[in-house]
Amino acid sequence: MAAARRRKHNLVIVESPAKVKTIKKFLGSNYEVTASYGHVRDLPKSRMGIDVDNDYEPKYITIRGKGELLADLRKKVRKADRIYLATDPDREGEAISWHLVAALKLDEMKDKEVYRITFNEITKKAVTESLKNARSIDMNLVDAQQTRRILDRVVGYKISPLLWEKVKRGLSAGRVQSVALRMIGDREEEINAFIPREYWTLDAILDVEGQDSPVTVHYYGRRAGEDGKPVKEELAREEEVTAITDALRKAPFKVDEVKRSERSRKAPLPFTTSTLQQDASRALNFSTQKTMRIAQQLYEGVEIKGSGTVALITYLRTDSTRVSDEAQAAAAAYISKKYGDQYLMGDERSGKSDAKIQDAHEAIRPTNLELLPASIKESLSRDQYRLYQLIWKRFLASRMSAARYQNMQVRVAAGDDYLFTASASRLIFDGFLSVYNQDESADKAADLKIDLTRDSVLSLREFDGKQHFTQPAPHYTEASLVKALEEQGIGRPSTYAPTITTILARHYIVKEDKNLYMTELGEVVNSMMKKAFPTIVDPDFTAQMEGLLDGVAEGSVKWKTVIRNFYPDLDEAVRQAEIDLEKVKIADEETDEVCENCGRNMVIKYGPHGKFLACPGFPECHNTKPYYEKIGVSCPKCGKDIVIKKTKKGRKYYGCMGNPECDFMSWQKPSGKKCPRCGGMMLEKGNRLVCADRDCGYVENKPEE
Repeated sequence: MAAARRRKHNLVIVESPAKVKTIKKFLGSNYEVTASYGHVRDLPKSRMGIDVDNDYEPKYITIRGKGELLADLRKKVRKADRIYLATDPDREGEAISWHLVAALKLDEMKDKEVYRITFNEITKKAVTESLKNARSIDMNLVDAQQTRRILDRVVGYKISPLLWEKVKRGLSAGRVQSVALRMIGDREEEINAFIPREYWTLDAILDVEGQDSPVTVHYYGRRAGEDGKPVKEELAREEEVTAITDALRKAPFKVDEVKRSERSRKAPLPFTTSTLQQDASRALNFSTQKTMRIAQQLYEGVEIKGSGTVALITYLRTDSTRVSDEAQAAAAAYISKKYGDQYLMGDERSGKSDAKIQDAHEAIRPTNLELLPASIKESLSRDQYRLYQLIWKRFLASRMSAARYQNMQVRVAAGDDYLFTASASRLIFDGFLSVYNQDESADKAADLKIDLTRDSVLSLREFDGKQHFTQPAPHYTEASLVKALEEQGIGRPSTYAPTITTILARHYIVKEDKNLYMTELGEVVNSMMKKAFPTIVDPDFTAQMEGLLDGVAEGSVKWKTVIRNFYPDLDEAVRQAEIDLEKVKIADEETDEVCENCGRNMVIKYGPHGKFLACPGFPECHNTKPYYEKIGVSCPKCGKDIVIKKTKKGRKYYGCMGNPECDFMSWQKPSGKKCPRCGGMMLEKGNRLVCADRDCGYVENKPEE
């Protein structure tokens, strides 16, 4: 008999050590699974690391602290016949595999078989299938990641030193983070310049003959315009409301029209990275960073009692809503068994098809629907359970039928000239709402009952007129900023959370009650970026660059071409900015404030939350104190100076510097001018002056400086 053939030894290299245990149990004894702990090579921190004179060739080095790890990996490589690079299934993961090939010199080992494998979920079937479909490294994906990394590096390393010189060390600019900061700044400018507009609503409360409860109808407008059709009217002033109510106090009210219809509300699509971050923020109050951290744990595997380590969800960085045929079938079987066939989604439903979707990922979904959140709750932390439950319910709901409502619209004629309307909605089939409803309050508000027919006899009980004011656009939250970034094509699933985390960490913005506000430091940085580098902070330009990166990933754009076209313009902009900003001096301005410890004149410096006073005698003298910038306006309550103050987190406002018992504060800058109509304080809103008393409503143009 011939000697038994030696079994080949296989080495599987993943990114995270948390995956090792999960994957190891799916493979036989001739498979060794180990981790690279993320990237092993990167651009150096001490210099830009891009050889501009050599066609922008990147100069990668081994990441500090990874030498021992690489030595251990080389030992394992020498023992292996086949090496499977199983890093994450995206551009970043593809690049890590490519760097591993270079760092371990796998391309020089002719006796080794080297393969790239990917899987969107860490299940036995997915892992074994990936081994059957092993491939070579996709250099288009690698080059797309390289391009992004190099673009981010040159922007950061060319612009950040200007911020260090003019503001303070430790600040940074970034290709995506600076655009996000600008978007927050633009929204704040829009809010600060917003002038509320008064409007009124008018309801009529009507008694219905034979019914105990009255019906409320809402003013719509005139019964007929020039063309004979109803004309919707907005009531701008109280006088208009009074004129209508006076005309209708003795007028008859009659049901003019009753319309009944049915509408459906489609099930939501399964989660992408963006929508998961948005819903986790709304439903669970998670930050984007927290959502991604916990989702990573669920993806890599959690120790489940009685089952060992189990990966609970598919890959978490995706902008696709595609669902595999197997997952579709499993969901259909579960829904049919648990709820009945009438709850199955119709065939007309399809996921998002978009050119920006970066590859053939699936949506974020549970790996196994039979692992009900309640059944594994004891094995999960509270936050893991809540996020898993959100993902599980959303996916199941996405495969279910639409909810159906019966609508009723009523038109009531008042006298000869006016119309009032009311609508009601009643849920007649819950569909996906039996599993997932993120807007229960809206459904309850819609599920009203109006029992009216054309023959109903109505009589006026009373009118209810209410004053309202238009509201500005809301401040961005983490969730709404992610949505805006995605809608404008800025960044990709892997960049949303790091972008927001960075500008929070730099103290460019603060978060209060979910809302994001610009700090004084953020205002300075944003202003400098807009003046010196308008292209870098232009959302449209950044979105176009993302499109080029997608082109690199698809193989239709050469990555060096993108860098060659971008760098010279950036370099010229930096040179011009150095000239333009030469006269700008923001920090270390000497003041008249004398240090009580050593007698020196204190200087203005920038800290994490903006300006403060510091003794120039540091380190001998450590004296510091708050810096209050006066605006030359007296407090309307106590007559002392109004100064710029900051909340504990760094949000700017205007308050009284004098009497500590004075509670005057304003988010808008007081102008010092009195309102000619009511004598109140006028506030600056963009290029207008607005009375602080909203009921007064006086507005005038701001005088030119």
